[in-house]
Amino acid sequence: MLWTLLLALVLLLLLQAQLLVCLHELQDTLDLVTSATPSGPSNASTLQRLPGAIIIGVRKGGTRALLEMLNLHPDVEVAKTEIHYFNLDENFRKGLDWYRSQMPITLPGQLTVEKTPGYFTAPPAPRRIWAMNPAVKLLLIIRDPAERLVSDYTQVLHNRIQQNKPYQSLEELLLSQGHINPKYKALQRSFYYQHLARWLELFPREQIHIVDGEALIRNPFPELQKAETFLELPPQIKPDNFYFNVTKGFYCMLSAGHDKCLDESKGRPHAPLSNEAFQKLCRYLRVPNQIFFRMVGQRFDWC
Repeated sequence: MLWTLLLALVLLLLLQAQLLVCLHELQDTLDLVTSATPSGPSNASTLQRLPGAIIIGVRKGGTRALLEMLNLHPDVEVAKTEIHYFNLDENFRKGLDWYRSQMPITLPGQLTVEKTPGYFTAPPAPRRIWAMNPAVKLLLIIRDPAERLVSDYTQVLHNRIQQNKPYQSLEELLLSQGHINPKYKALQRSFYYQHLARWLELFPREQIHIVDGEALIRNPFPELQKAETFLELPPQIKPDNFYFNVTKGFYCMLSAGHDKCLDESKGRPHAPLSNEAFQKLCRYLRVPNQIFFRMVGQRFDWC
């Protein structure tokens, strides 16, 4: 009888020890799963970082192309949509945590890049971005402001046609009694020097990198090299990351054996504008362009 009790006690102790081992193994497994799963505010804040660089404009200047090309770099992750945080009050009121939650998940050492071309012309945007991070790197991609205006109108026209809304011709909006209408919003967006002046009140010139939009379209690689240097990224983007698509009429991207072209809205034929009206526009923009050239210390071959 005594031996039976002792044997039962030994078996009970063995079962207890085995149970403790199993519990420890289960706890270790749960710890691993928890650490690998980005759930909760603390994990989100470490994996979704505020941008270290922002493409601030210009509208219809090539911001999407620049963003996608920068995304070829292995140390860059980009926000997939325009956030409009710093230019729209209804988004800005949602707070910085909301803005952070719109960012991509990044690894340590990677650079987060966001682009919203509406920032460049929005009066509150420079101060709001400066308050977030006065050291943030800013990229401004520009193109001939006359061509930019026509492209701007073309996009609005396309949207209105799709929505079955009425529209005016570009010439009706651009000219008033035969003269340039200074109140036309698309024209006001092309006064680059006026908008840049607000940014330079807060950010030093060397913190704003100017990208030549026309050069980016003609030959992307040299412009991407300059952007890599400005962003202090190791040179990873190569000439063979780009190839000219004859059908589309512009360069597409190639990475890890996969090619990517911008969507059909890029390279859309411009809305009609008479040569006489276009030349009036060019003459009207000549002085504003010269002021901008002096501000950035660089000249561009614009009309």
